[in-house]
Amino acid sequence: MSPNGFLDKLRFRLSGWIRPRMVVGFTRGDGVRLMRTRISNTTRVESPQRLDVDENVFIGHFNFIDASGGLTIGEGCQITNYVSILTHSSHIAIRLYGAEYLDHREHVGYLKKPSVVGPYCFVGPHSVLMPGVSLGKGSLVRAYSFVPAGDYPDFAILAGNPARVVGDTREMDAPWLAEHPELKPLYEDWAR
Repeated sequence: MSPNGFLDKLRFRLSGWIRPRMVVGFTRGDGVRLMRTRISNTTRVESPQRLDVDENVFIGHFNFIDASGGLTIGEGCQITNYVSILTHSSHIAIRLYGAEYLDHREHVGYLKKPSVVGPYCFVGPHSVLMPGVSLGKGSLVRAYSFVPAGDYPDFAILAGNPARVVGDTREMDAPWLAEHPELKPLYEDWAR
C-alpha cells in the first residue's frame, strides 16, 4: 500500500469518529433524562452540573455552552450552530493581572452571572450571549448578534452588535397562524 493510500484510509476512518452528529437524549445534572432533547457531539458544555435544560431543546453543531455561572435553557429552545452562551468572562481580569493571573484565586474584573434562555427561543448562528443575559420566552436572536447582559422581553427579536430589540416574534408568527388556525391553540398554550 502506498503512503498516500494509508493516509487516505486513516482520514476516512477518523472522519467517521469526529463528524458532527446529533445525540438524542440528555441527562441533566439532577439525573433527569430528557429523551427529546438533542445536543450535537461537537458542542462543548462547560459545567454541565450547572446547566438546567428542559425537554425538546435542540443545540446544534460547534457551540460553546458555558454553564459555570448557572444557565437555564427553557423548553423548545433551538440553538443553532457556532453559538457561544456565556456565564463567566475572565478577559478583564487576565489583562489586569497579566502573567500573575493563575497565581491568584479571587480576581478583580472576573465576571460571573447566571443566564437564561426562555422557553421557545431561537438563537441564530454565530451569536454570542454574554453573562447575565435573560431572554424572555419566544424570543429570536438573529445570526451574528452580540447580546450584552440584560433582561429582554418575551417575544423579542434581537439583532446587531450590540443587539437591540428590533421586532416581535408574535407579528412574525401571525401570518402562519392565520394560514393554519388549527395550530393557534397549541401556540397559545405556551405563549400565554
